[in-house]
Amino acid sequence: MSSGEQRLQPRKKPRQVRSELMRQRILDAAARVFAEHGYAAGTTNRIAELARISVGSLYQYYPNKDAILLELVTRHMDAGVAATERLEREELSGPLAEVIRVFVRATIDNHLDDPQLLQVMLEQAPRSPALRERVARHQKSRVAYAKDLLDRHPEVRVADTETAARLIVSTVELVVHQLIAAPDPVPIPRFETELTAMLTTYLTTPPPESRTPKATTPGQDQPSKVGMPKATKLVRE
Repeated sequence: MSSGEQRLQPRKKPRQVRSELMRQRILDAAARVFAEHGYAAGTTNRIAELARISVGSLYQYYPNKDAILLELVTRHMDAGVAATERLEREELSGPLAEVIRVFVRATIDNHLDDPQLLQVMLEQAPRSPALRERVARHQKSRVAYAKDLLDRHPEVRVADTETAARLIVSTVELVVHQLIAAPDPVPIPRFETELTAMLTTYLTTPPPESRTPKATTPGQDQPSKVGMPKATKLVRE
């Protein structure tokens, strides 16, 4: 492990209930501090003060605020993984629009706790190799689940469900992240409805090659280019 990776690792792995409670206390305080003050002003002193511990005690668990923020991102991802696993245990059925709505709603619900903290995580969280690998695994699992839903649903008309699944997962994740954390967020019910409608329209539209070409009237030929007037060239004066 490189020195850069080491500085992002927690110093103490909780082995007892008391240590785990202290860790959660630090993380909860950090989430509030980052959300209220931003990342630059969210110092370890402020975090320790809100957690009602000394800075020295905080440093026994985390070497710096980068490591704390990375742990918050990991906690956020764990909640997303748990939500995906709950969906996978359900037998989603019914109209495609309702299936997509459930998928969209689960993602939205995982981002509603604190939009300000979400913005900090999006913009400031360090991207360690371990986090990138974890994100890739989670993404792969969600795409596989979405593809299975598309393959089994009779309303789906897209030809390439693998690509469609990747587009859906990426679109939902990106759009939810951006709009939930926006300074002027779209009202949740409207946001959910519009995103569901957009994705459902995409999935139920036949691919271009399968669409029936417009029929021509018998005996009606295509207009000949012979004798047609030449286009007038526009000249800017």
